[in-house]
Amino acid sequence: MSTRPATKTPKPISTQQPLAERLRPHTLGEVIGQQHLLGEGMPLRIAFESGQPHSAILWGPPGVGKTTIARLMADAFDAQFITISAVLGGVKDIREAVDQALLARDGPADGQALIGWESRRTIVFVDEVHRFNKSQQDAFLPHVESGLFTFIGATTENPSFEVNSALLSRAAVYVLQPLTEDDLKQIVTKAQAIDAVPAVEAAAIDRLVAYADGDARRLLNTLETLAVAAQQEQLTQIDDAWLLRVLGERMRRYDKGGEQFYDTISALHKSVRGSDPDAALYWFVRMLDGGADPRYMARRLIRMASEDIGLADPRALRLALDAADVYERLGTPEGELALAECVVYLAVAPKSNAVYKAFNEAKAFVKKDGTRPVPMHLRNAPTKLMKALDYGKGYRYAHDEEGGFAAGETYLPDGMPPPGFYRPVARGLEIRIADKLNELKQRNHHSD
Repeated sequence: MSTRPATKTPKPISTQQPLAERLRPHTLGEVIGQQHLLGEGMPLRIAFESGQPHSAILWGPPGVGKTTIARLMADAFDAQFITISAVLGGVKDIREAVDQALLARDGPADGQALIGWESRRTIVFVDEVHRFNKSQQDAFLPHVESGLFTFIGATTENPSFEVNSALLSRAAVYVLQPLTEDDLKQIVTKAQAIDAVPAVEAAAIDRLVAYADGDARRLLNTLETLAVAAQQEQLTQIDDAWLLRVLGERMRRYDKGGEQFYDTISALHKSVRGSDPDAALYWFVRMLDGGADPRYMARRLIRMASEDIGLADPRALRLALDAADVYERLGTPEGELALAECVVYLAVAPKSNAVYKAFNEAKAFVKKDGTRPVPMHLRNAPTKLMKALDYGKGYRYAHDEEGGFAAGETYLPDGMPPPGFYRPVARGLEIRIADKLNELKQRNHHSD
């Protein structure tokens, strides 16, 4: 089933703008995705409607609309828009931007007013701002502080690590999210609506969306490649088999969102749970080689540390968090080694799902149980009235008791029997935790 009549063929594209440029939104209403920032009442929408631009850092993965939002901000405020690429530019480009901003604000330096000239704001957009070093970033500070221009930086890296604190303190940070599958499918529909590509079967659209991985630019560039190939072969419809043949092994291997992707992450998780470091490394590298986002991998490792290791080795969670931070700081390929180290550590660590099971049991219990009142001795009593009503009366401060434990004290709602959610396993640190809990249970028993 195709998304539009198969009899329509795309218009020749050799003399047209790139597809990504043709589909670039011209109003906020045309923006697909980022509604947590651009929807009604959301932070960036409020900024647009305020009439007063402010400096900002747009942080998010590639192809999610950072440049588009910056351009729309310039349009909304009728501002001069100056783009600097931190990959190619330097202090010279910053000086030129300052000169252009002065000209837009003050007019010619010789005092001769241009016919029809009016003072304008300037927005300086720095793409890949994390590529600028400290001195280059510092060059913006006096002009941002003086209000000569509004600074908008775009970065794929964590600005906490990559942007100077002085510049960061003068800019609001907005976190952009990868586009959803529905967002990307809307983009495919828009491309077909302007006859940029022929009809695409549903299965082929699903594969394209999975391959794009939340990146609209990747999706549009791929669509453009397909449109050229389809014209050459005089196709009026793109199916999944043809798509694989044109794009080759790259798309077969990268199946994010598809069955193969989830089968592979499942194999990695089960290899870690099964304490097989070689198998875990194999599936980890398979996913990286197939194009999986290392940040996604880092999130899954953090989950494994909580779900399958837990308190048997609490260091596992800290190491997983550290590995994720290292990747944010170093990126690919250097940061991948830290993730690999984490994979091996998790695989060889003692395993326990006791906390995971306890959490799920507690959630299930609370969901079906009534709302039990907090016992009076556990309630907070910050006012005289509350104390007069016996809030907190009889509470025993554990630190003042022998061994820091108030033997015989109860902390559950009145009448609720001990549920026994948490049951430590006989592995790793949980052996000692179980011993401690048994000791405390005995002390409670002897206090009765």
